[in-house]
Amino acid sequence: MSDDVVPREATETPRTTPTELRRVVAGATVGTALEWYDFFIYGTAAALVFNVLFFPQADPVVGTLTAFATFGVGFVFRPLGGIVFGHIGDRIGRRETLILTTLVMGLSTGLIGLLPTYDAIGAWAPALLVLMRVLQGLGAGAEFGGAATLLAEHAPPARRGYYTSYAQTGVQIGLVLGNIAFLLVALLPEDQLLSWGWRVPFLVSFLMIGIALYVRLRVEESPVFRDMRARQTVVRMPVLEAFRSYPRNLLIGVGAHIADTAAAYLFATFTVSYATSTLGIPRGTVLTGVIIFGVVVIALQPVYGALSDRIGRKPLNVFSVVFLAAFIYPFFLLLQTREPVLVVVALVVVTAFGWAPMIAVQPAFYAELFGARVRYSGFATSREVGAALAGFTPLIAAGMVAAAGGAPWVVAAYMIGLCAISFVAFVAAPEMKDVDIADAGPARLSGGR
Repeated sequence: MSDDVVPREATETPRTTPTELRRVVAGATVGTALEWYDFFIYGTAAALVFNVLFFPQADPVVGTLTAFATFGVGFVFRPLGGIVFGHIGDRIGRRETLILTTLVMGLSTGLIGLLPTYDAIGAWAPALLVLMRVLQGLGAGAEFGGAATLLAEHAPPARRGYYTSYAQTGVQIGLVLGNIAFLLVALLPEDQLLSWGWRVPFLVSFLMIGIALYVRLRVEESPVFRDMRARQTVVRMPVLEAFRSYPRNLLIGVGAHIADTAAAYLFATFTVSYATSTLGIPRGTVLTGVIIFGVVVIALQPVYGALSDRIGRKPLNVFSVVFLAAFIYPFFLLLQTREPVLVVVALVVVTAFGWAPMIAVQPAFYAELFGARVRYSGFATSREVGAALAGFTPLIAAGMVAAAGGAPWVVAAYMIGLCAISFVAFVAAPEMKDVDIADAGPARLSGGR
C-alpha cells in the first residue's frame, strides 16, 4: 500500500440492485450518447462547412486541411481532460465528475452554434472556434473513462463485458444522431446551410444538457468508490499513483487506443470529405452510409460485449485489429467504385468486423487494467493519450491524399501501420476478464497470464 493511502477497517463492498443497474446503464448510454454527439458533429461540420465559414482560402484543399487541424486540437487536450477529471473522479467520485463533464461538453458545443463567422469578425472567428474545441477536448477526455468506470464497478463480474459495452453503444448513438442532424440540414439550399442551417445541430446541444443531467442525477455512485470512501483508502494523487504502480499497463492502454481512434475518424470524418470532395459522391449518400454503419455498431456492441465475457477480451481485440488492417485496401477499392450500395457495404463490413469488436470490448478492457483507487485516472489518461496520437488522422489522411493527387493508397498503408501498434499492445495485454476490480492491486494487474 502506498504512503498516501490511509487504511481503515475493511467493510463489505455494497452490491448494485437490478433496478439501480438499469439506471446506471441508461445513465451511461444516454449521457455518453449526448456528449459524443457534441464531439462528433464538430468533425462532420469540419468536413462539410467549416472550411468555408471559418477558414476561407483561395485553395479549397488548404481550407479543408485547416478545418481538420482544428478538429485535431480537441485530441491534443483530451489527455489533459483525462488527467484533470480522472483525478477528480478518483478523489470525489465517478458520478459527480460525469455531471461536470456533461456541463463542459454541452455548453462549449452549444456556444459553437452562436459563433460569428470569418466574414463577420475576421480572425477572431477561428480563434473562438478553436477555444470551444479545446473545451470539447477537455470534456471528452474524461467522459468515456468515467462512464465506463461507473458501469464496470456496478456490473456483475461475470457480465462486465456485456454491461460496459453500453458505454460504447452511447458513443455510436452520438455518432448516428450527429450525422442525422447534418443529413437533415444538408437538405437545405447551399446558401441557407451556410448562413444558419449548420448552426442547428450545435444549438440542439443546449437542450441535450438538461436530458443528460436528468438521467445522470438519478444514478448512484459506484459501489466500489463508496466502499473506498468508507475505508478511507482514496489516493491523494491518483495520477501519480497510476504512473508509479501501472507503468506497463499505461503503455498498453496508450497503444490499444491508436488503431480504433484512427479508424473511427477515418470512416466517420475523413471519408465524408474524401468521398464528397474527391470522388464526387453525393453528400447525402455518404452521410447515410455513416449512419448505417453506426446503427450496425450499435446493434453489435452488446453482442461482442457478451462474447468477451465468454472467451475473453484479448481474442476479440486481436481479431478486430487484424481484420481492420486486412480490409483497409478493399475498403478504398469499394469507395472508388462510387456506387452507393458498395460504399455502404464498405462501411458496414469494415465496421462490423474490423472495428465493432475492438470498441465493444474497450470499456471492460481498460477498467480491468487498473486498480480501483486509480482506475478513472489510469483509464482516462492512457486511453486519451492514445486518442491524441491518432486524433489527427483526418488531417494526415487529407494531406496524404492531396499529396498523392487524390489516390488513397498511402492512407491505407498509414492505417496498417497504426493497426500494427495496437496489435502489439493487445498481444502484450494480460487477459483479465475474471479479475476482481473492487480490490485488484498492482501485483495482480501488472503481469500477464
